[in-house]
Amino acid sequence: MFEALGLDTSRVIVIVRPPLTYRLSPQVEPRCFPQVLSYIGSVPEVQAMVLPRTEAQRDYVKGLELPSVVVAEHAVDAQSLIALADLVVSAGGTMNREAAALGTPVYTTYGGRLGGVDEALIRSGRLRPLSDPRALDLKKRSGGGEHVRRDPQLLVDLVLGTLG
Repeated sequence: MFEALGLDTSRVIVIVRPPLTYRLSPQVEPRCFPQVLSYIGSVPEVQAMVLPRTEAQRDYVKGLELPSVVVAEHAVDAQSLIALADLVVSAGGTMNREAAALGTPVYTTYGGRLGGVDEALIRSGRLRPLSDPRALDLKKRSGGGEHVRRDPQLLVDLVLGTLG
């Protein structure tokens, strides 16, 4: 899967989800997201796949010409990418929760008030708030890169288990 997307599996694979650029509620500034992208985009041992939310985000990230960044050109199977990746950095809630449920290390750059699920994930150590890009643990994870078919009920149980 990674090779088809132009990712080098010998490097640390980081899936990156930018913050929303607009919303119906007041804008919440993401913590350090531009610095994170700049940092991981220049680390030779890293290959980052950015999953932009909008065409404007796609164009912006591509315009940065970061050597370690690949920008998704179209919709991808993000859940499989998350399961196979070494690390996820996201400003959104859904992708963070999926990564935590799938056992992939995940950092959040979201700067607003976190929901109860996210707070529980942070308390359990399954989601890490990120305010400094140097705090990222950029390494290959053991067991990463293996695609194991799981019973969908397992995912439900893992997600619901974070609430209790």
